[in-house]
Amino acid sequence: MKLATFNINNINRRLPNLLDWLRVRRPDVVCLQELKATDRQFPRTAIAEAGYGAAFVGQSAWNGVAILARGAEPVVTETTLPGDPDDQQARYIEAAVNGVVIACLYAPNGNPQPGPKYAYKLRWMERLHAHAAELLASKLPIVLAGDYNIVPEARDIYVTTSYRDNALVQPAARAAYRALLEQGWTDALRKLYPDEPALYTFWDYMRNRWERNAGLRLDHFLLSKNLVRKLKGGAVDREVRGREGASDHAPVWIELEI
Repeated sequence: MKLATFNINNINRRLPNLLDWLRVRRPDVVCLQELKATDRQFPRTAIAEAGYGAAFVGQSAWNGVAILARGAEPVVTETTLPGDPDDQQARYIEAAVNGVVIACLYAPNGNPQPGPKYAYKLRWMERLHAHAAELLASKLPIVLAGDYNIVPEARDIYVTTSYRDNALVQPAARAAYRALLEQGWTDALRKLYPDEPALYTFWDYMRNRWERNAGLRLDHFLLSKNLVRKLKGGAVDREVRGREGASDHAPVWIELEI
């Protein structure tokens, strides 16, 4: 099973890029973030014609997440992250695909910090931690995939001081990500590439950051314990970021022997 996560940064604007990548890479499951489209605006027909069933939660102009399954329909189990019934932001969807529970998440950015957006980011991560514990307790094979909006370690960002005050690199945010690993989840890309310093998945449009390879690692796969030994490969499709009209994120994919 080949699984991918891709912050598409407006699915309708990047649809040609997405469809071309789907045709070449042929992932079995894709987690998409930042759809920036309502449910009615989601390109159901184009995705279906590409061979994928889809489950999604949209939101006008912001956020939005989706799970695509090649030749199958995802069986939805959650459309919101539990823990706050008043949270209206479309940031989480969970579905079963071919016996694996897939959680697609788009964690809050949290900027500017300090402030209410950063406080929301940390509360959201606390909710994710609580729900992740429940998922682990189920003993099912589970993947938590998406844009976590957290740079886990210093080596996951290019050498710079410009992000010093950014919410993505703050100690509390990094501690929230580390708490998931301590809970029992495995960072798939780091498992595959323990010594690679520049596993970047995001390059801002500003200041020629793509051209300078001034990147950050924001997009992660966390695997439940019963999937770790099934991990056989994975990579960042960096070249997709360099194409005309590209998202500021590159797709990330892994292969599980299932």
